[in-house]
Amino acid sequence: MYVIRMKNCAFFARHGVHDEEERLGQRFYVDAELIVEPGRALSDDSLEGTVDYGAAFKVIEEIISGKRRFLIEALALEVAQALASRFPQIARSEITIRKPNAPVPGVLDYVEVSLAWPQ
Repeated sequence: MYVIRMKNCAFFARHGVHDEEERLGQRFYVDAELIVEPGRALSDDSLEGTVDYGAAFKVIEEIISGKRRFLIEALALEVAQALASRFPQIARSEITIRKPNAPVPGVLDYVEVSLAWPQ
């Protein structure tokens, strides 16, 4: 097995439980760690045998930019499931979503949720 890591993929979206989060939107950052079954990619240097990270980025973008979710936990699960569905060679993934402008009563860098799939 080998690992493909996509770090700090940035998307503008309108997720969150508060009305102003939907109205104003904000930037979300996604990390995807994909543990991939080697298949034939390592022996024949073929893109078809691995996870095309350009296509994986588009899958993540579709989910993050799509339907509003109240919880970034649910958003992370949807991303993990969509990637697993599109790329069956992914044996396991860990999706991390950061929300720098979370509405909290104080100062923080960001709120982050990480989800491993399958669990």
